[in-house]
Amino acid sequence: MAAEILANIEAAKKSNPDNLMAKFFDVKYYKSLPEDKKARLLKICKSGADNPDSGMGMYAMQPTDYDDFKKYFDECIKAYHKISGEVKHVSSWELKDAEDAEGIPADGKLDVRNIGIPDDQPLSMRVRVGRNLSTFPLPGAMTQDDRVKMEQKMIGVFEELIKDHNYGGTYHSLTPGNKYSIDDNKYNELVKAHIMFKDMAADSYLASAGIASEWPFGRGCYVSEDKGFIVWVGEEDHLRIMCMKKGSVLNEVFDRLKTACDVVEQVSGKFAKSPTYGYVTSCPTNLGTGMRASVHVKLPKLTADGTDKKAKAVAKPLGLSVRGLGGEHTPIGEDGTVDISPSARLMIKEATIICKLYKGLQLLREEEAKVEE
Repeated sequence: MAAEILANIEAAKKSNPDNLMAKFFDVKYYKSLPEDKKARLLKICKSGADNPDSGMGMYAMQPTDYDDFKKYFDECIKAYHKISGEVKHVSSWELKDAEDAEGIPADGKLDVRNIGIPDDQPLSMRVRVGRNLSTFPLPGAMTQDDRVKMEQKMIGVFEELIKDHNYGGTYHSLTPGNKYSIDDNKYNELVKAHIMFKDMAADSYLASAGIASEWPFGRGCYVSEDKGFIVWVGEEDHLRIMCMKKGSVLNEVFDRLKTACDVVEQVSGKFAKSPTYGYVTSCPTNLGTGMRASVHVKLPKLTADGTDKKAKAVAKPLGLSVRGLGGEHTPIGEDGTVDISPSARLMIKEATIICKLYKGLQLLREEEAKVEE
């Protein structure tokens, strides 16, 4: 097995130079490791070896992997996140700590009506973070027993949320025999409504990494009464914690997510963190904040040619991505609605992300207003 993975890594290094796992894999470093660490490193690299067209090509298997294999991971992480110099992630949700707070309202209330977005066009706001519990292996190395025990631990958290009038709702489990188990019809209904995630077995990258193994054990999702707060259990990370809201004040969705994350961590135990890379995620692309924050905004003039090219030209210098409503490479809305989100995850504070989003919306609205009818 080891010889086969090593051969595949060498082949990927030649055939797919953009596969970062293969690009930075150093046989000399690998041979310097004790036998147990050699086996761990190959498991980390297996997905990219099996799928040479991978971009990153690696998944951490244990909460300590990023620090245990720092020499190797650091090169891959810096290349992906475009970081030169030393990596040291610092988290803060406080607006006073944001690096990009110039021009932010003095009261800290990020109300988009103040930058020209009309009352009758509330923004669809969505923020999610990936989190892993420090007391379990990461999903790629979990046994079926690990997955079930982790879900049971989280059910204790969700039962606390269900009793709380701020959350309520219920949990939907895919684990056979669980007291919250749902049938196939309910599962398909939740997938269709974009509330539950799909079976990951069809994803060759996650399957090779072991992340899709033992389906459907230990998988499920909690949904609040208002459907504005959702937690996926047992996907690429132990938890994907999401808040959604239609409104005008960006702080509201961020604040709810922060409060909910604190509640979850208080009951479930500490989230896995690296002293260097911040919140630990299975894939190095999500390290740091583990966050994706986005808003849907109408830009009919900037997108009048049917593309998001003009909007991207405005947004890119601010570190913002512009996508279609279904994600990367999907069409923009017929009314010119696009998805705006900060690109960075690592070496950026959560507070800076919300400031970038607000200032990006402000600039896009200004550019939209300049376009002649």
